[in-house]
Amino acid sequence: MNQASKPRVLMADDHSILLAGLRKLIEDHCEVVGTVEDGRALIEAANQLKPELILLDISMPLLNGLDAARQLKKALPETKLLFLTMHASARYATEAFKAGGSGFLLKQSAASELPQAIDAVLQGKHYLTPSIAKPVIDQALKAEETPGINGSAKELTPRQREVLQLIGEGKGTKEIASLLNLSVKTVQFHKTGLMQGLNIHTTAELMRYAITQGLANNDL
Repeated sequence: MNQASKPRVLMADDHSILLAGLRKLIEDHCEVVGTVEDGRALIEAANQLKPELILLDISMPLLNGLDAARQLKKALPETKLLFLTMHASARYATEAFKAGGSGFLLKQSAASELPQAIDAVLQGKHYLTPSIAKPVIDQALKAEETPGINGSAKELTPRQREVLQLIGEGKGTKEIASLLNLSVKTVQFHKTGLMQGLNIHTTAELMRYAITQGLANNDL
């Protein structure tokens, strides 16, 4: 297979060692056009590179994989999304498909499953790692609303979710404003709205809420 015929793949994960290992695993069959380590870098790189396939994690700093996927499907509807994650959870898998993913694969299965997962997704199929029950796909693709992993957080606007994740990662108001290209006043407005809407009264409680709802990790 010559280089020109290889599918162009962008990879996103906040562990550089894992990215290096994944590159070696797929580079014989794919052209890796870039690697990034946070969700915001993923959005920027994807819009510039317009890959055929994006491998992405769910837990990433600055912007989690689920919210990044929602943005990517609007901007690049033809690009396939394959989630590669440690979260062996049917609820996460459901959210991944609802966010626009075509595949959900566990990191511990990557060595044995990743090539076939990539092939399936590029052929327009859905791929779900066999260790998670197949009915998850049917549940994810149903039109009716199903409970999300984020509970009340699913009622938030995309901007509120972005602000909440960054608060959960310990970012201050000025840093959030810089990252989102917003004014400090606007960030404070969203923060106040979050507190009122969620009945939360301190920044520390917002941080804990973001972590418990899966929008941020306390190990980031």
